[in-house]
Amino acid sequence: MLDDPFKYGLLAALAIALLIAAFTDIRERRIANWLNLAIAAGAPLFWIASGLSPWPDIAIQFGFAVAVFAVLSLLFAMRAMGGGDVKLLTALALWVDPTNFMRLVIMMALIGGVLTLVVWGWHAIRRNQYKPKIPYGVAIAAAGLWIIGTVYAPASAMAGAVQ
Repeated sequence: MLDDPFKYGLLAALAIALLIAAFTDIRERRIANWLNLAIAAGAPLFWIASGLSPWPDIAIQFGFAVAVFAVLSLLFAMRAMGGGDVKLLTALALWVDPTNFMRLVIMMALIGGVLTLVVWGWHAIRRNQYKPKIPYGVAIAAAGLWIIGTVYAPASAMAGAVQ
């Protein structure tokens, strides 16, 4: 639950950054390093605003992000994932606790599967001969926005949206 306007502002900034990441990935098929760095740089402010203690809370969050980067770097080396996607997910791992990050990954996979089917279908309809590039930053951003909305959004805002 969100009880601090500063945390709300940080989450709003994260949401805007995720929308920019999705838009640029659709348009350019890349996610800018400056954007990933900005997302990562905002995480320590969020930790402080959330009242995380340096030990063990922040250490766990940082260590988890390092582990995420290590695993995703292997996927990048195997050409199973783009570099911008690796950096975006690592930056998000700094914001989202490990349990909710696993929820994010599951939602990302589901959205990414639908996105892949849509892109492949669009290419088939247009009879393109080349293999399409999937803007997976869209799935990452959508899953991140879903986590923001379901985990961090204020209960009063969610109740107002449902009515």
